[in-house]
Amino acid sequence: MTPLMFWRREKGTRAKGIAPSALRSQPSALSAHRPDTRAPSRGVPPEILRQVRLIELRTRGLVNSLFTGEYRSVFKGQGMEFAEVREYQAGDEVRSIDWNVTARMRRPYVKRYIEERELTVMLAVDLSGSERFGTRRRFKSEIASELAAVLAMSAIRNNDRVGALLFTDHVEHVLRPRKGRKHALRLIRDLLVYEPEGSGTDIAGTSDYLIKMLPHKSIIFLVSDFLSEDIERPLKLLAQRHDLVAVSVEDPSEHHLPDLGVVRLVDPETGHTISVDTSDAAVRAQFDQSTTDDLEKRRHLLRRLAIDEIPISTDAGIIEPLLRFFRSRETRSRRR
Repeated sequence: MTPLMFWRREKGTRAKGIAPSALRSQPSALSAHRPDTRAPSRGVPPEILRQVRLIELRTRGLVNSLFTGEYRSVFKGQGMEFAEVREYQAGDEVRSIDWNVTARMRRPYVKRYIEERELTVMLAVDLSGSERFGTRRRFKSEIASELAAVLAMSAIRNNDRVGALLFTDHVEHVLRPRKGRKHALRLIRDLLVYEPEGSGTDIAGTSDYLIKMLPHKSIIFLVSDFLSEDIERPLKLLAQRHDLVAVSVEDPSEHHLPDLGVVRLVDPETGHTISVDTSDAAVRAQFDQSTTDDLEKRRHLLRRLAIDEIPISTDAGIIEPLLRFFRSRETRSRRR
């Protein structure tokens, strides 16, 4: 499902918005050409480097003050590795006593283990035409990049590997998972400077690429507005192999059609245009109902597939949605 995200009056003035979701376009096939795994550009403008540094400072503060504990408690390692034995202290778990060492030393000793993390976090970010839209404080692509930066810094802070996959109607750019601050800064830079070739959305092809690319179970954040057809099967297959989290990016104006008279709607992903009389109350009501139904359908699908969702909006920040996600997951894991 592709929205028509720009409108202009028949008289010629132009404004931004979205048209009824009943106006659909056919999904594009995954491009056969090989994704670009190189840096998006050789010469990065100084203003971009300053922006990367600013984002790093802001996200590092958020990670250190808010998300480090939540991230680590939610995304646990694959197991525990023996580290050492030490003398028993009051409060230690009795079941961790090493009886062989205790017998030799004639004092109680306990085994200490450390968590084997070695986690891989993959950020799959939608760069389609519908993401370059926003009527409030920022574009959808901008808030998506900010959230991806926070997740990348959280992963690096916990010594996990993090990578990125940027996609439209084909996989555009791949940054394979690695560790380290320098790698995280390159990831943020790529999110800011990469100019996509395509404009459509192919979640099915992207999911297939991720399944083939990641041989071991990974944590995948799929950042998109999910305005694509036939996403149930690819999401189901991806969630069966990996820990999939859907980050849905929205703008408030996508849910309500304003009264602007007769407007010409232009689909940013297909270029298709159509004229609509937005002064007609029935048309606006039908639009509102259609977008509400689509939203409920998607959320029902994610719940049925047991895929967690982080809804973020251009008129709000990312802190509260992320904290709700972390706390909800932690609460649910404690009940198991």
